[in-house]
Amino acid sequence: MNPLFHTEPAVLVLEDGTRHVGRAYGARGTTLGEVVFATGMTGYQETLTDPSYAGQIVLQTAPHIGNTGMNDEDPESRRIWVAGYIVRDPSRVVSNWRADESLDDALSRDGIVGISGIDTRSVTRHIRSAGSMRGGIFSGDAAAIDPEVQVRLVSEAPQMAGQNLSAAVSVAAAQVTRATSDRIGNLAVLDLGVKQATVDNLAARGFDVHVLPQDVTIDQIRAIDPVAVFYSNGPGDPAASGDHVELLRGVLDDQLPFFGICFGNQLLGRALGLGTYKLPFGHRGINQPVLDKSTGRVEITAHNHGFAVEAPLDGEFDSPNGYGRVEVSHIGLNDRVVEGLRALDIPAFSVQYHPEAAAGPHDANYLFDRFRDMVVAHLEKKNA
Repeated sequence: MNPLFHTEPAVLVLEDGTRHVGRAYGARGTTLGEVVFATGMTGYQETLTDPSYAGQIVLQTAPHIGNTGMNDEDPESRRIWVAGYIVRDPSRVVSNWRADESLDDALSRDGIVGISGIDTRSVTRHIRSAGSMRGGIFSGDAAAIDPEVQVRLVSEAPQMAGQNLSAAVSVAAAQVTRATSDRIGNLAVLDLGVKQATVDNLAARGFDVHVLPQDVTIDQIRAIDPVAVFYSNGPGDPAASGDHVELLRGVLDDQLPFFGICFGNQLLGRALGLGTYKLPFGHRGINQPVLDKSTGRVEITAHNHGFAVEAPLDGEFDSPNGYGRVEVSHIGLNDRVVEGLRALDIPAFSVQYHPEAAAGPHDANYLFDRFRDMVVAHLEKKNA
């Protein structure tokens, strides 16, 4: 029998006591985490395998999920990272010639507890009003746990604010991907949850991409003789990543060109001396409008973040940590959140969104070219 026809119970419990009863999906058992929603209508495999979702129970706002199955070509990392998965109507059949297995089988294989058959629109509206909150999925036998005990278990789970999750998602040892175009030099990538599409894009711009563990030292970075440094996306609270901030200050002090995305943008902000804060419900999806202030162009971009940088949106300002002039380069048009930073006196910039956007859109892919051009110009000036 197709497992999607099963009637095993499951319940989603939020920390405020809200309950949604549905059907078990994926692995059975209990999972706890921050409940967030992702608005992408495509790319669920890329979402599931994005390490930035570690510690989070992801709700897909698109009602039908799983119709194209899962394949061995599109994962963004070595496993599924979400803490749990919430969908309304999982597909009963897989209808894609590239599929190697069903989504339900992949979730079960990686031990991801999910729930289906609930009103995901209602949950999304609740989170938008009340903000992201801790939750739990209790499926199979765990669905019968006393409701008061379920709420207590959820309320005892750690808050996302204050968590450092980099060690859980980073590689244990350096991995190198060689340049696939005219070689520029070695690029040190701090793996805070990097996606494969990011590595591929950097290699396509002429970098030998050295993906390094998150606990690497500045001397270990210097040892590979990098032409530049890159900080990846990743989960957790940037305020809990003081070591990564200090490492980045060493990079900036060495005058190495720097590019950061998502978590890397928040850490650049902190290295420059700016603060960060938690958004009410974050930005997660592939349809977020962002203004590039340098061109006046509006880009539709892919996002996955729950924290943002505090900085003045207009004009230049001085880095509180002494790195010269800085400006906000990109602004989110939905809520005026800082979406990019550009240092004007050192070779460093960052964006809050995902220019690799494996599931689309590709409006922001030019940022990899901008990074390459900055590195080449820096080398030419250095060697002049």
